Amino acid sequence: MLLAIDTSAGTDVAIVTPHGRVLGELRSSDTRHHAEAVGNAIQTVLAQAGLSPQHVTQVIGGMGPGPFTGLRVGVAAARTFAFARGARFIPMPSHDAAAHDWRAAHPEANGDLLVSTDARRGELACSRYEQGLLVASSCELHRPDAVPGAAHRFDTRTISAAHLALAWLDREVQGLEAEPNSIVYLRGADAVPSNGPKRVTG
Repeated sequence: MLLAIDTSAGTDVAIVTPHGRVLGELRSSDTRHHAEAVGNAIQTVLAQAGLSPQHVTQVIGGMGPGPFTGLRVGVAAARTFAFARGARFIPMPSHDAAAHDWRAAHPEANGDLLVSTDARRGELACSRYEQGLLVASSCELHRPDAVPGAAHRFDTRTISAAHLALAWLDREVQGLEAEPNSIVYLRGADAVPSNGPKRVTG
């Protein structure tokens, strides 16, 4: 069984069979409490599917783009679960899930697809998928009024973990490898190191 975890937007966790049947999925749109939500979500979807952790043989981790802290929570949870169970960890770009979701809903559409998600600071994270290709040709930050044109555009506030797993299964069918095991950061963390201890005055 495949366990998919993504926290690039809210928190989304799903259990999917190797044949693409979704057995359980839980989504939280909260973009601030991923650490509190992800563990309960894993337990819930396993219960929905009537499975225990040892049934999971592959863990699909959404690698972003997404806000720094929230994204790291989901990736850490996916890597840790895979390591603890001896399951294969498969890193996948989070936007692949959105592209798969849109293509499934528009099977007759032709042309390239641009997927965008909120990158905060007044910017959008944008990935372009050329017609017929499963892998994004680019992933960049753009102001909303400067997003490049495309035949189709999908602006989404959610990333489906189920579609993340389904996108991986499509890659397997086409003989494509997994992405590098690295998180997709389009900018650095908001926090910065201190310049040193502050002077204390009376």
